[in-house]
Amino acid sequence: MAHKLTHLSAVELARLVRTKEASPVEVVEAHLAAIQKINPAVNAFCTVAAEKALVWAREAERAVKKSAKLKPLHGVPVAIKDLTLTADIRTTFGSTLFRDHVPTEDAEVVRRLKAAGAIVLGKTNTPEFGAGANTVNKVFGATRNPWNTALSASGSTGGGAAALAARMAPLAEGSDFAGSLRTPAAFCGVVGLRTTAGLVPKHPAEMPWHDQSVAGPMARSAEDCALLLDAMTGLSGKSPLSAPAPWRSAREAVAKARSLRGLRLAYAPDIAGIGVDEEIERVCRTAARDLRDADGAALEEIEFSLSDGRDAFLALRGEAMVGNHFDRLERIGELGDNLAGNIRAGLALTISEIARAERKRAEIWHRWRALFERYDALLTPTTAVAPFPVEMNYPEVVEGRRMQYYIDWIGPTFLVSLAALPAASVPAGLTAARLPVGLQIVGPRFSEPMILTVAKFTEEAHPIGLPPNCA
Repeated sequence: MAHKLTHLSAVELARLVRTKEASPVEVVEAHLAAIQKINPAVNAFCTVAAEKALVWAREAERAVKKSAKLKPLHGVPVAIKDLTLTADIRTTFGSTLFRDHVPTEDAEVVRRLKAAGAIVLGKTNTPEFGAGANTVNKVFGATRNPWNTALSASGSTGGGAAALAARMAPLAEGSDFAGSLRTPAAFCGVVGLRTTAGLVPKHPAEMPWHDQSVAGPMARSAEDCALLLDAMTGLSGKSPLSAPAPWRSAREAVAKARSLRGLRLAYAPDIAGIGVDEEIERVCRTAARDLRDADGAALEEIEFSLSDGRDAFLALRGEAMVGNHFDRLERIGELGDNLAGNIRAGLALTISEIARAERKRAEIWHRWRALFERYDALLTPTTAVAPFPVEMNYPEVVEGRRMQYYIDWIGPTFLVSLAALPAASVPAGLTAARLPVGLQIVGPRFSEPMILTVAKFTEEAHPIGLPPNCA
């Protein structure tokens, strides 16, 4: 039974707890056993809160026995990214400066997940302060890809994606600035959703008006992702961008969808203009065509490039890095190369360069807006390359072209972030080497239920199975 519990969806686990067919303690114990067995090889969890999780599970069990009104995630385990504050559970931000940091309060998103009945298993690994698309830091080392532990899980929510894929957790919380929920989801074969700015309150935050960095859900299926999203959303007075979800339940919308009839989809192979691995592009194009042929959507294959937005994104990222680390500028020498480089690039910017970036950003937004007047969603490969060796900081060459900067290779995701749009990565198939391929689904603001519905039909048509050696 324990083995089976770790393979079930979050939706099914919640149902089993509700109907008393499985106890919260059994569910948590099964996942803790999986962590003990698999985590040493994958290094997805950097801090495991086993004792606390079991205390919470016993409390959840008492509520079930009393036949209390149960919340949607009652007794369901969740993994929290090590950038997100958790009361009384170590939160290091992947930085040696915070190696022993234990917060006294939960971030707003964690408070909401607990209020929905979820049980926090522990913290998942991230590059230092999320700066990097390969999950490695000086505190905990590298997170490895469960499909092949010699390879990267990507980043910065690499720990969360690896924990899901290896069946150590059914749900994971994460964040996304340049692609941090989407590229790890693509590399590990799970679903990661970048949310509309303000939909999930970000508190505490150094830059609460910043709309390119958002919190969001990650899961093994679109419906589980929608279930987790529902628990995260809702108006908050603590977050100045906070907005209520303009739908009743994302999970309900995704579960009820029977076809994609009436949806207008566009497929573009290379929105970043950096080239895309031929095999990845073929898998994604096939998945897009299958949505038309099997599920009734209208599909047009188009050329859509936002490559001229690269410099604007890098400038605005640099500005954000300086703002986020303003209190640590005198300690820049103690930070890792990626993060320190980002901050130095930000410090070197002129006000004219920041203003030019904002103007370009406006132009990019209007191009997206015009696209969404013709189509409901854009489909494109999430990443330009397959998972690369974990020792590499980034792939230096994509389709024969040398990348100038360590995040250039994630152009397909950061050019979506530049316009602060929602997008998901969903597994679209496997390469010949049996590595997952992610299809990115981009929609207009507040279109998350539609995005996850398209993701549901994609994953159903292209099941990728289990990574080797998972519990």
